[in-house]
Amino acid sequence: MAISKAADGRQGVEAIENSQVPKHEQLHGILLRMAKNELDPGARVPSERTLMDQFGVSRITVRAAIGRLVNEGHLVRVPGKGTFVSEGAVQSTLHLASFTQEMEAQGHKPSTIVLEAVRTLPPDATAKALGLPRGEEALHIRRLRLADGRPVSVDDAWYSASLAAGLLDIDLTGSIYRALAADFGHQIDRARQTVRAEGAPQDVAVLLGAEAGAPVLFFDRVSFSGDHAIEHARSWYRSDRYALTMEVHL
Repeated sequence: MAISKAADGRQGVEAIENSQVPKHEQLHGILLRMAKNELDPGARVPSERTLMDQFGVSRITVRAAIGRLVNEGHLVRVPGKGTFVSEGAVQSTLHLASFTQEMEAQGHKPSTIVLEAVRTLPPDATAKALGLPRGEEALHIRRLRLADGRPVSVDDAWYSASLAAGLLDIDLTGSIYRALAADFGHQIDRARQTVRAEGAPQDVAVLLGAEAGAPVLFFDRVSFSGDHAIEHARSWYRSDRYALTMEVHL
């Protein structure tokens, strides 16, 4: 990459050159090294105006470089406050596994706070997803999921009471998928899932330690054991602490 020391002779400050390498690409590399080697997680990066003046580039160039770093999970924007070095996103491959299994496989320490665990009437959309007759109750479990002590997601899940009777009587801080297989004989073997970006609802934002409307990844998932729909879950993940990785084949 065509990057040299600043023309005014300042030591330790990289400069952007006119070259075949686009300026936003050069700035991306500079900011990435800054985030990884010079700044601590949670530290604020220089403002757009500061970067424009320091490197002699346009606002469009700065925003392109920062936007890419945000998308890659290295930086996170906080509306009204600035852009900060990410505390590190948990990387997840797109596959069928519980949160606990994912975190353990990556060397993180998962933990859970159970917010609600009741038997009650489900919303219409959930009753339809689980194939429940009108008026039949389901098991509602709402949990805050953490990795290494930091909030990562809020999971709001419903389970078929006829297929998982007694689920509310077990320890719900561990993997429910493991419990469904070991204690109730229902191995989750497939799921239908939709993922989209949205602004965090107020109650979710409070639990995740984020601002209302902050970007989150929203998952809507129906999980099956054989031919039986056993779980309908909605989850909100902090987008600066959780990233999906997919491998695509022809």
